[in-house]
Amino acid sequence: MEFHISLKPEIIATIAGLPISNSFVLSVLTAFLLLSCGFFAVWQLKRVPGRIQNGTEIVVDGILNFMSQTLGDREQAKKFFPLVATIFLFILVNNWMGLVPGVGSFGAYEETAVGEPAFVPFFRSANSDLNTTVALTLVTMIAIQLYGIRRLGFLGHVSKFFTFTKGPIYFFVGILELIAEFAKVISFSFRLFGNIFAGEVLLVIVMTLVPLVVPFPFLMLELFVGLVQALVFAMLAMIFAKIATETAH
Repeated sequence: MEFHISLKPEIIATIAGLPISNSFVLSVLTAFLLLSCGFFAVWQLKRVPGRIQNGTEIVVDGILNFMSQTLGDREQAKKFFPLVATIFLFILVNNWMGLVPGVGSFGAYEETAVGEPAFVPFFRSANSDLNTTVALTLVTMIAIQLYGIRRLGFLGHVSKFFTFTKGPIYFFVGILELIAEFAKVISFSFRLFGNIFAGEVLLVIVMTLVPLVVPFPFLMLELFVGLVQALVFAMLAMIFAKIATETAH
């Protein structure tokens, strides 16, 4: 029996004909955790906040202040806040939950195609699953286009990509901009997936070779990488949303 590294998530159950992967389970747990924290934070709002409300306000105000400083416009930061904050918190919590002891090591052995049993974990970081990162990217890019349409109108936003009256140069530049929008889906998805998956593989290898003490620095490194990847994804989403809402020049 041996532990194997799988590029795709393992299916651990089937409900009503729908396969449930171990990455999906952790993704649902992350969403439930964030929703629960948000619910308890606003359940009984007080003028003098308690610990939970105070902690929530610190997080919300910190993200909003960072966005305001980056964009240079607090009102615009408030408009983008629901998308950017949700993306940042979901990716960050998901990355860190994947490092919790027991995640990746609690599971069962199953027979493989070659007839040898292999270990299948019940939990796996959702961002180490390409399906999750692609879904996050698609939601982000669709939201960005909707921001642009809401700010400039449908024709005003589409004219960034299809320009027929300003000459051939503007037309080809518009086509390149359209191609770049689709390229963002690929770059967003594979950047997040590649970094998180590579980090998990590194931890598995180190813990297999030297299970005590030595993996600790790598674990701290992955905590930092998880934060950086969440910050990069959210910041790029914010910048692209700002660009989408500006008139083309």
